[in-house]
Amino acid sequence: MAIPGFEIGIIGAGDMGMLYARRFKQAGYTVNICDTPERYGELVAKHSSLGINILRDGYAVSRRSDYIVYSVPAVTIGKIVEEYGRATKVGAIVAGQTSVKTPEIEAFEAHLPEDVDIVTCHSMHGPNIDTKGQPLAVIRHRSSDAQYARALEVLGALESRMIFLTYEEHDRITADTQAATHLSFISLGTAWSYQGYHPWLNPQFISGINNVKVAMALRIYASKWHVYAGLAIMNPLAKKQLQCFVDSMTDLYKHMVAGKKQEFRDLVYKAADFIFGKDRNHKKILLDDDILDQLSLSQVPKEMSRANSHLSLLSAAVCWYRMGMSPYDNLICQTPPFRMWLGIVEYLFCNKEMLE
Repeated sequence: MAIPGFEIGIIGAGDMGMLYARRFKQAGYTVNICDTPERYGELVAKHSSLGINILRDGYAVSRRSDYIVYSVPAVTIGKIVEEYGRATKVGAIVAGQTSVKTPEIEAFEAHLPEDVDIVTCHSMHGPNIDTKGQPLAVIRHRSSDAQYARALEVLGALESRMIFLTYEEHDRITADTQAATHLSFISLGTAWSYQGYHPWLNPQFISGINNVKVAMALRIYASKWHVYAGLAIMNPLAKKQLQCFVDSMTDLYKHMVAGKKQEFRDLVYKAADFIFGKDRNHKKILLDDDILDQLSLSQVPKEMSRANSHLSLLSAAVCWYRMGMSPYDNLICQTPPFRMWLGIVEYLFCNKEMLE
């Protein structure tokens, strides 16, 4: 049930902004939303039937709304808060929906009035997924107990599974779960492009966990660029892991081309023992091969499949080992790509025949 007389403001009418607008409207809130001024007419024509207030700019949203969400890319959050933050209603609560919280918090601290509370959030899923039951990071940065309780009541309208973190914890976990994961899938797409083939036509990518690689890579490439650029470029904690992932892949590749089989094997099994333990017969996250084969986009018969080095999966495990982190510890803030990535890495390492 909505808080009586409480208005929600959303600055940024992209996919996630509109997802939030619909959910808050369904919960009974008055919703005020805007995008760039030049998109005003387009938004009115497209969304006026939703019963939300489409306003011309962030000034109009900020001056009347009680809970304001900046649903904008991480790369532009500083500029946008600098522009509209001064108009924030006295006593309002402000949040952001960026995937990286360090630049967001820095922008809030620099440009919001001191009489404004900051309880920010991050829905850790895409705009095409219902918020119900999905992980929602909630970050209490600057607020009274009463305002914090009010913010939680508002966010409760999303019906998400709330996870309470500091912004530093959030950025560390997203660096661990998302940055290298997305780089892995993006690098696969880059490799397919450079080699000039579609993976569903290549016998190396037509069965088992290869189907997951193809599906998740296509999913990421179908999304908006700024989500993944923000995770990789704007998160100060992501750079260390990205470099470790690249170094791990490079070292494994060097062992391969130099014929250093024992060095390659030793490094892979050190990672395996560290992450999965010496007894790797536990339950898998993902499904069995027969089910995975149903995900295939390929018309090439399974019998024609060829061996795949799975270098990207081996590199992920070596990266986790070298950084001393267990990917299972971060399932608290899991995203679909990370769970799938961990699942296929685990599938490979817990299948002795495939790993050998």
